[in-house]
Amino acid sequence: MADEINLDDLLHLEPFSVFETSALHELLLGAETRLLRAGDVLFRRGDASDGGFLLTSGSAAIESRDPAKPAEKILRPLALLGETALIASTTRPITALAREPSAVLKISRALVHQTLERHPATAARMRQLFRDRLMRLAQNLQISGDET
Repeated sequence: MADEINLDDLLHLEPFSVFETSALHELLLGAETRLLRAGDVLFRRGDASDGGFLLTSGSAAIESRDPAKPAEKILRPLALLGETALIASTTRPITALAREPSAVLKISRALVHQTLERHPATAARMRQLFRDRLMRLAQNLQISGDET
């Protein structure tokens, strides 16, 4: 499954956009393919996370917090689910399930950390990516606080 993914496509998707090609190739080779049937739950809100998922075929629904309501969002390939879980231990804030026969690559946090250890330039760029995001978030929160 991983060998069917075009690396150039992933290089346009954060956080993979900061990866060296060799690091991204290594990450994909170590990822685990999971095949899902329609209705299979990928993960549930509140579950402990140990990595992220790259949707490679089919579609996934992100369930709303109210089970009586329709899905909040429908994801298509190459959507990344659980980006934060790639680098940090967290609990899942949402439930995700397959809407049709689908495939995902399970990218474990341990695999990401091993890859970053072997590719320090990628690790530095990834740290900068998340640092920049946090700075933007802090600025947005400050602006929002100033308006009240």
